[in-house]
Amino acid sequence: MGLFLPQSISRRRLLLGAGLSGAGLLLNGCGTSLGVRQVGNLTEPLNQAIEKLLLSQNAVPEFSASAIEPDKLLINSFNGTPDLDPAQFRLVVDGEVNQPMDFSLADLQSLPQKDMVIRHVCVEGWAAIVQWGGVPLQALAKLVQPKPEARYVFFTSADGYYESWDLASSLHPQTLMVYQKNGQPLSPQNGAPLRLASPIKLGYKQSKWVTQITFMNELTPRLGYWEDRGYEWFAGL
Repeated sequence: MGLFLPQSISRRRLLLGAGLSGAGLLLNGCGTSLGVRQVGNLTEPLNQAIEKLLLSQNAVPEFSASAIEPDKLLINSFNGTPDLDPAQFRLVVDGEVNQPMDFSLADLQSLPQKDMVIRHVCVEGWAAIVQWGGVPLQALAKLVQPKPEARYVFFTSADGYYESWDLASSLHPQTLMVYQKNGQPLSPQNGAPLRLASPIKLGYKQSKWVTQITFMNELTPRLGYWEDRGYEWFAGL
């Protein structure tokens, strides 16, 4: 018999309840490289087993367009808004893949678009229902063909921000590389030309201005900008 998870129990609460939160270990390690490596070496095998179970469940429920809250998505900036020319933009997808590729914005827009209306949840305590439109990361993965040993995905942004995700979350059907918000082209302040969006992760995992996606077989000491400062690595909802 499969494990039944009530809807009221989130992925994040389950990890925290099981004592697998990366934040506590990072804080105990004082954010040092040793502490970061301990997170990967000690917790990730257990995290991966739980993630595989949770991500096998149904997709996160979405909302109707009438539920969109256009004024509630706050703009947080890590290092200011980078000046990117959409006509010159390239997304590099590389690492542990059989067919490294790079995409222009036009290339991405020529692929089948997926739209979703989801709740964006910030760790600071606010949330907003937003419509996002873009390309499932799963579709890009099919093009570049990750190698069997690939287990993580690292995202590099034009402003110096960086993030890493587990492979299962990255390939979830509701994890998108988006270029549209609320039916309009994505604004530079919201991450244009391209950003991450997904209902299964907290907001700080959803990088803006993404220019490179790297598939990896192991985590590096650089887990993510905020994770390296004590935030939880998995950060699931």
